[in-house]
Amino acid sequence: PWATSAFIRKYIFPGGYIPSLSEVMPAIEKSGLVVTDVEILRLHYADTLKHWGERFAANRDKAKAIYDERFCRMWEFYLAASEAAFRWQDLVIFQIQIAKKNDTLPMTRDYMAKCEKALEMRDMGHRETAPVKKSPAAKPARRRKVADQE
Repeated sequence: PWATSAFIRKYIFPGGYIPSLSEVMPAIEKSGLVVTDVEILRLHYADTLKHWGERFAANRDKAKAIYDERFCRMWEFYLAASEAAFRWQDLVIFQIQIAKKNDTLPMTRDYMAKCEKALEMRDMGHRETAPVKKSPAAKPARRRKVADQE
């Protein structure tokens, strides 16, 4: 794990702390929960930061009216530097999926993709799509009792 930069600790997230994956996992294990999936979203987050930067630029005058020029420059620097670090350096962000039991979720992420697609369609204005439903949790196959036939 790398230490958060002094700039971010002082100006962007004072008092904040971002734990590494190696710091989070022992706490999950001690809780009795099961890690069912870990996804690293490094490039996805770089794109997110790029979009945030574009939106900030589009609303810079509003931000400056509320705060000041110094604030705007700090956030422009933070967003650009963070995007670069996620895109070209070793900065990562992760999502951990945890559950109470190992068989709570399906074996693959396919159920997530279906929900994501439905949400994307809804966000693009395709109201004719079916509402997003929760995917049922995977249940272990039950054995059928076969009656002895003589």
